[in-house]
Amino acid sequence: MNPAERLAVPSATEIDRWREQAREDGAPAEFLDRLEDCTGAVAVLEHGDGPTVALRVDIDGLLREESPDETHHPAAEGFRSRHDGIMHACGHDAHMTIGLGILEAIAESDFSGTFKVFFQPAEEKAGGARPMAKSEHIVDVDYLFATHVGLDHPTGEIVSGMVKPLAVSNLSVTFRGKSAHAGLAPNEGQNAMQALGTAIQNAYAIPRHVDGTTRVNIGRVEGGTAQNVIAERIEAEAEVRGETTHLMEYTKTKFENTAHAAAAMHECEVDVTVDGQAPRADSDPELAAIVGESARNHHDVDHVIDSIRFGASEDATYLMDAVQKQGGLATYVIVGTDHPTGHHTATFDIDEASLPIAVDVLTDAICTVAHRDPLPSSEEDS
Repeated sequence: MNPAERLAVPSATEIDRWREQAREDGAPAEFLDRLEDCTGAVAVLEHGDGPTVALRVDIDGLLREESPDETHHPAAEGFRSRHDGIMHACGHDAHMTIGLGILEAIAESDFSGTFKVFFQPAEEKAGGARPMAKSEHIVDVDYLFATHVGLDHPTGEIVSGMVKPLAVSNLSVTFRGKSAHAGLAPNEGQNAMQALGTAIQNAYAIPRHVDGTTRVNIGRVEGGTAQNVIAERIEAEAEVRGETTHLMEYTKTKFENTAHAAAAMHECEVDVTVDGQAPRADSDPELAAIVGESARNHHDVDHVIDSIRFGASEDATYLMDAVQKQGGLATYVIVGTDHPTGHHTATFDIDEASLPIAVDVLTDAICTVAHRDPLPSSEEDS
């Protein structure tokens, strides 16, 4: 990772707490020392001459309690999360497994070239792909495959190319005012609560754009001290999205202007910081078609979707965009898996039969691109 480009970085105290937790759980000390305060990893397999092909899998969990109910398969079978308040509720543990399985398969195959696996943290905060995309590990990548399980696609279904994700920016907003007694001296206060209320009202009134879809949401608010005290500090978490990176930036600028105007109206100060961000990037049809062909040749795949509009956001687009800008190809592959409840729920689980399907299909696609004619260089393109 490029340390200067990290987003959504926890405090040093929180990182130290989790480092100690990892040590107690048996993580080797030499690994912890090498990781410092970074939780991602890049595996590099040099396997002769040929292109550089990369796979991106995200690895973070979610800060929510996993169900202890015996009807929840992980609880019944004894592999429910060992840590209270934390679980893999999005399938990223499956992604780690798929990444390791493909590494083993590529090492034993006739693949010729360099194979990299980006084990990416902080996807849920849209903070982990950007520093990886701005590191030295991406500059030689000719082909990139990103993958995710589920997303309401059943076991046996493969989406070979996701398109039209929304660009996103996750924002933290802090209003700071001056406290005062709400009954005796309300005029002496500078009301951060009022500033936030004004900002919320006006943020949802940001004009939609003629060029495409935009989104605004304020999802969390926290602050104040008591019912009879003018609030001096209020924190909020918000997001803005756009059908293109330009539209997301348009909405973010409008949001920031709204926050600063609301603060000025109520004589407060405000800080707006970016916690995570991801641009728009679409799968290349040429690379998606190779995945589709590999999927159609797999005996356990019964339905292949060549292209699907995503409609949400994913920071794998940082890596995809970086590869595409340097002349390479990228695609985002969805591997269907049956799950009893939706992503991010306390009873989320996957169908483990989808794991070998993912390993087989992606390994075949990776080997296929390694043996095709090389991509033209930028000099040849010009």
